[in-house]
Amino acid sequence: MMSNNKRSVEEVERPEMDDTYAINVAKSEYREGFTTCDVDRILRVFADEFTDMSDSRPSRYAADAPAKLTAYLEELFHSYQARLNVIVIRIVLLGDAAYDYGWHELTLTPKSGGEPVFRRTRYLEFWRKDSAGAWRITTFMDNPDLPDTV
Repeated sequence: MMSNNKRSVEEVERPEMDDTYAINVAKSEYREGFTTCDVDRILRVFADEFTDMSDSRPSRYAADAPAKLTAYLEELFHSYQARLNVIVIRIVLLGDAAYDYGWHELTLTPKSGGEPVFRRTRYLEFWRKDSAGAWRITTFMDNPDLPDTV
C-alpha cells in the first residue's frame, strides 16, 4: 500500500499523457481540416481569440485573427486542394498551458491544373486548456524551414 503523499506512476503520468494525447488529437483535426478543405474544422482547434503570426501574412490579434484566417483559408481552398503533413517534435505541458513545435509540410495542388506547390515551415504554437477542458491554440507562429548552409 502506498502512503498518502506518494502516487503510483500511472497516477502521476496519466494526466500529462492525456493532455499530450489531447493536443495530438487536436493537431490531427487541424491536419484533417486542410485535407478536407474544411475551414471550420481548422478554426475549431483555435481559441475564440488568438494571435496569428503566420509567415508572409500580417500578424493578427484577438477577434481579428479568426476572421482573417477564415478569409485566407477560404481563398486558399478555392484555388487549391491541400495536403498537410504535421511533424511534432515536442509538446511541453505547463499546467493549463502548453506549447509545441515542429514542421508543417503543406502540398497545394492547383484545382485548375498545374504542378503542386510544396511548403515546409517550422512552427511554434501556444495552447491553453479552455473551461470545457479542450486544448486550443492561442498563438501560432511559423516561418520557412531553411536548409542548413554550414
